[in-house]
Amino acid sequence: MATKKVTAVIKLQCPAGAATPAPPIGPALGPHGVPAPKFVQEFNDRTKNMEKGLIIPVVITAYADKSFTFILKTPPAAVLIKKALKLEKGSANPLRDKVGKLSAAQLEEIAKQKMPDINANDLEAAKKIIAGTARSMGVEVEAN
Repeated sequence: MATKKVTAVIKLQCPAGAATPAPPIGPALGPHGVPAPKFVQEFNDRTKNMEKGLIIPVVITAYADKSFTFILKTPPAAVLIKKALKLEKGSANPLRDKVGKLSAAQLEEIAKQKMPDINANDLEAAKKIIAGTARSMGVEVEAN
């Protein structure tokens, strides 16, 4: 099988099951010849079982023959932390203003969910990475 020529690798963050060809998706795909409506339909089909509106990073590979493939990633750690604590947003001043407290169980759950896409060798290292993200958002992390 001959390999197709890759023209671009596009990284986007789209809402699960609710993506539209409107900006930012359409303008990001258009210059590379990727049909935005076709991508949006396939993306929404693959994410329809996920929580609606959850931000899902996607890596799209565009080929010279105007075809494309894409890989879904796990949601960003900050999005998972906000969802776990039911927060609207993180703290504007994380050192002074705390917006919530992440339990050890919640931290482990988020770390397990992020394991496929996180740069960590084991769960403990992943938990440290997630805890760092939480602290930078103004969320206190419960010690084990």
